[in-house]
Amino acid sequence: MKSKISFVCQECGYDSPKYLGKCPECGEWNTLREITTSSSIASKSEKLTRSKLNGQKEITPKKLSEISFSEKDRMLTGYSEVDSVLGGGIVKGSVTLLAGDPGIGKSTLLLQIGLNLSLENKVLYISGEESEEQIKMRSQRISKDGKNDNFLLASLNDTNQAFEIIEKTRPSIAIIDSIQTMESEDLTGLSGSVGQVRYAASSFIKLAKTLGVPIILIGHVTKEGMVAGPMVLSHMVDTLLFFEGEKLTQTRILRSLKNRFGPIDEVGIFAMNESGLSEIKDPEQLFLGQKNLNTPGSVLTVTMEGTRAFIVEIQALTVFSKLPMPRRVANGIDRGRLELLLAVLQKHCRLPLDSMDVFVNVAGGLKLSDTSSDLAICLAIFSSFKNIPLSKTVAISEVGLLGELRSTPFFEKRTNQAKKLGFKKIFSSEEYKTLPFLISQLAKA
Repeated sequence: MKSKISFVCQECGYDSPKYLGKCPECGEWNTLREITTSSSIASKSEKLTRSKLNGQKEITPKKLSEISFSEKDRMLTGYSEVDSVLGGGIVKGSVTLLAGDPGIGKSTLLLQIGLNLSLENKVLYISGEESEEQIKMRSQRISKDGKNDNFLLASLNDTNQAFEIIEKTRPSIAIIDSIQTMESEDLTGLSGSVGQVRYAASSFIKLAKTLGVPIILIGHVTKEGMVAGPMVLSHMVDTLLFFEGEKLTQTRILRSLKNRFGPIDEVGIFAMNESGLSEIKDPEQLFLGQKNLNTPGSVLTVTMEGTRAFIVEIQALTVFSKLPMPRRVANGIDRGRLELLLAVLQKHCRLPLDSMDVFVNVAGGLKLSDTSSDLAICLAIFSSFKNIPLSKTVAISEVGLLGELRSTPFFEKRTNQAKKLGFKKIFSSEEYKTLPFLISQLAKA
């Protein structure tokens, strides 16, 4: 037995034989921690004898034509929004990592899914962050029925003990809250360190594949919004989900960043209320705001989240500024994108916005990265500046630096969604080629 001392980065997992102030891999400072590992050198015959004693079977390669494949059964969670993101449900033997900001509702979502599944399946919920009494209180708030014998609960943070409980109970699905709280005495380092997270993840993945039990892991995120722990954690799991939303708003969006069993362009939309999370199958009720949109500074657009199209309201406010550098405040859109569109409005549309404070907000707390909302942002700013209401106006187009209007993908699907909700006035690159021409026409009207 030999002891090896190495220094491992707590952000990316980079391994160095000596201490470094800055990690060469991710560029972070003071993230390398000393880790002592044990290693043994064995001959090939010793390794072969050891594998036979452990009951490991000898593996021989198979021809591709000899391998039979059948579509795996999926478990429905009881939430169509979650099932669509997963590609049709939870695959048996899969490992899913759910990440998100603290307090966003990750534990609440999985507790609700576990309670739904426990109506017909045995569910095991292992929590390393909360006591059993705390989870019981939350379950009573979510579901009044507290007599569910299929829902098993354990509060612990020992990886080996959790491994043994899953192997002993053989549940239909296991939920681990969270992977960063799990630690094993077989390794040095505190819970959440690179070694502990890697060991816990590999142990649960091996168990899921061996027993065919799907396991859902809750993961923490860093201040940059990345999954905490080594990057290899995201590569090891089958599905990586991200739960996002503003804490001060009720909107929550479930995104799929990686999925080996389905598409990654689907999203699920939820609303947080006193009794937990509820599905939003009609997103317009969240993102449209007031029914009466005949107000200056309000323009609608159609955004795409995955394969779903829904209408959101863009709000803009322009006021005279007494500051030497007027403020540009963007909520829900990229601030750099806002400054770019303001430059286009000043240069090509002759709007004197250099002396105005400009505020832009996406109603409902949604964050837009879709460039098809450019035209709606420009028209909302123009509407507020000129104090001209653009009642029930939908704008769908990307705006270029030269003031031209560019076509957007899924244009027909976007317009159909707007027409289905009764909006007939749609401005786009199909009708107008440049932004200055459209602004001039609206100013004359």
